[in-house]
Amino acid sequence: MADVTALTFLALCLPLIGALAAPFIIRAFGAGGAWLLAVAPLLAFLHFLRLLPQIADGEIITDGYDWVPVLGLRFSWFLDGLSLTFALLITGIGTLIVLYAGGYLKGHPDQGRFFSFIFLFMGAMLGVVVSDSFLMFFIFWELTSITSFLLIGFDHEREAARRAALQALVVTGGGGLLLLAGLLLLWGQTGVAQLSELLQFGDIVRGSPLYFATLLLVLAGAFTKSAQFPFHFWLPNAMEAPTPVSAYLHSATMVKAGVYLLMRLNPVMGATSAWEVLLPIFGGLTLATGSVLAIRQTDLKLKLAYTTVSSLGLLVLLTGFGSDYAVEAAVLYLVAHSLFKGALFMVAGIIDHETGTRNITRLRGLRKAMPLTFAIAMAAAFSMAGLPPFFGFLAKEEIYTALVGGDLYSILATTIAVFGNALMFAIAFAVAMRPFLGRPVETPKPPHEAPVLLWLGPAVLALAGLLVALFSGVIHGAISSPMASAVAGIPKAVSISLVPHVGLPLALSLLTILLGIAVYWQLDRSRTLVGYLLHSVQGPDRGFDHVIAGLVRFAHHVIAIVQPRRLDVYVACTFLCVAAILFVPLISHDELPLGFVWPADLRLQEAGVMLIALFGLAAVLIARDRLTAIVSLGIQGFAVALIFLLFGAPDLAFTQFMVETLAVVILALVMTRLRLSPTDPRHGARRLFDIALSLACGLGFALLLMRSTDAPFNTALTDFFNAHSKLIAHGANVVNVIIVDFRGTDTLGEIAVVAVTGLAILALIRIRGNSERRLATNDPDAEEA
Repeated sequence: MADVTALTFLALCLPLIGALAAPFIIRAFGAGGAWLLAVAPLLAFLHFLRLLPQIADGEIITDGYDWVPVLGLRFSWFLDGLSLTFALLITGIGTLIVLYAGGYLKGHPDQGRFFSFIFLFMGAMLGVVVSDSFLMFFIFWELTSITSFLLIGFDHEREAARRAALQALVVTGGGGLLLLAGLLLLWGQTGVAQLSELLQFGDIVRGSPLYFATLLLVLAGAFTKSAQFPFHFWLPNAMEAPTPVSAYLHSATMVKAGVYLLMRLNPVMGATSAWEVLLPIFGGLTLATGSVLAIRQTDLKLKLAYTTVSSLGLLVLLTGFGSDYAVEAAVLYLVAHSLFKGALFMVAGIIDHETGTRNITRLRGLRKAMPLTFAIAMAAAFSMAGLPPFFGFLAKEEIYTALVGGDLYSILATTIAVFGNALMFAIAFAVAMRPFLGRPVETPKPPHEAPVLLWLGPAVLALAGLLVALFSGVIHGAISSPMASAVAGIPKAVSISLVPHVGLPLALSLLTILLGIAVYWQLDRSRTLVGYLLHSVQGPDRGFDHVIAGLVRFAHHVIAIVQPRRLDVYVACTFLCVAAILFVPLISHDELPLGFVWPADLRLQEAGVMLIALFGLAAVLIARDRLTAIVSLGIQGFAVALIFLLFGAPDLAFTQFMVETLAVVILALVMTRLRLSPTDPRHGARRLFDIALSLACGLGFALLLMRSTDAPFNTALTDFFNAHSKLIAHGANVVNVIIVDFRGTDTLGEIAVVAVTGLAILALIRIRGNSERRLATNDPDAEEA
């Protein structure tokens, strides 16, 4: 078990190691470095593959390392049939994507940066599917949004790429925050913060009065991540990313994170009317919307992107449908989709890379120039269309077996599934056949077969779609059945094979094929018809722009109120808050001091120090310029330091002396360099307001200190530090030990604040100095600076 723990931890770290090493390896080996980089995800894949027999036997692997034991926080993982299948897809397809990217981005000046991003993305997605603790799961969940932002916006010089990256981050990041609230509610309802333990509390969650609120929050996170209607718009826009990103994101990673979450929580939150209504409704809408919009596109990647939206909708529909075979159908289709969609996206990238265009209306007759790519495309299209002998056929048969029924609910779901699958059938062959058949046409680049780094990945995935169907019995025992059992929460045995069973599901498959052929035959007319029907429709994508623009306008209005670019207003607001913080608790909780008691044993030297402080205060008030006031203000700090010295705290006194000296020097330096007006511009009501505010803050602090001294002195902390300073921290000076050891983090923070403040002041002074030099040389940029 220790061996499995160490190797699993290493497998999770391998993508992060690859991210660190990628720039150096690419710099040293160029595009050939992709072969070396692919070793990292390949080793992780082999480790997870090694765990298949244990998981197939019903074992669940949970382990990890304590992070903050006092708070019960662990870096822990949870491997069952569901998470292991996802881990295999992420690392296996990730290996092929790394190789593919080496060929696709050959010669790109930022290839090393790209590989770092793709490995970070791989590590984040791997963390999502194997995480056990809620906190670890959420951290990796948000990391997928951040790393996808970096990948989608990789070509950051293009405005479209920047917009798509920002849109994906806003939508998925916002959904992630809602998901965090849902996880906190689950934690509050069950008292557990581990997914492996949560599976035992399904009845408690479903019976909770907060169930529906929790469900909506979880669905918000899942729907935004997996691009469910009406949040589907960000996914096609993410095609601004390089094709290796599109292939990886759409096949095995980010877009399936939401589906993974729904499958993971199905034993906990499923089997309720809300679950079985909301998921099929939104899944069905997404399936229909994506299929129709895919017909409209002429860009190969966009056509495939919208069918990904459709497929995700189908997976969500099946996860929430609730019939006996729905879970098995969802599991089979998820694996099949990962294989054929990854292959087809890479084929689209090959076509673009070797011809210079992805526009389907400008591509014909590539079969002779690219025969291998054509064969790969057809194999993947057969699986996507649900034709034997590929794995997509098994998935489609199981889908119709799960959905058929005599009630209206089943009829509607089946109708939507047939409609969506028929359109996806047409799209599959539009991508796989249209560019390759017919008379060759001129393309921006002379077409030729792709190098091995480009065709190896799609070839392996297309071949895998065939082999897993031919050996479906073995695959079901190792992957499909354990995964279905994890999703259902009870043992499930998947047994469907390539041998068709005569009945309604087979008839629906034949109907799907006939409708798909009809749409493909009239593809151009179908595209024109859909474009005509939707030409005036402003969808959620345009709505996103309106929301962002409105948010920016609202922010401008708010900033105009709360940040009027006047330092005196900022300072006044700050001290108003300070006064409120001091007075409100004292008054509302009846904690005003009992009265002021003048110390009876006040010594002469103490009275002298107080008198010095009063003289300093008077000097501040009557000072005719700010510089004099600042210097006079330092008298107050020195008086406090003398008090510390008189009461036996020389360390604190020395610190106070240093702080006051530095404060006076720095403030005086700033004042002299900024050449502020020597006179005080405040008059009348503003001066009265400032006086009242100053008195309120001073009185508030005085009342708080007086109330503190009313209470009997508690020596618990004093006794603790006296007893443990020498024993634990090996220091005889208790004050030093408190500052350096017991409150070391606090002291470090204070040092950091002072350092940052000093740097900010230095930057302001240098900016001012540069502006003055530009003005002296009549530089036109000086006024703006």
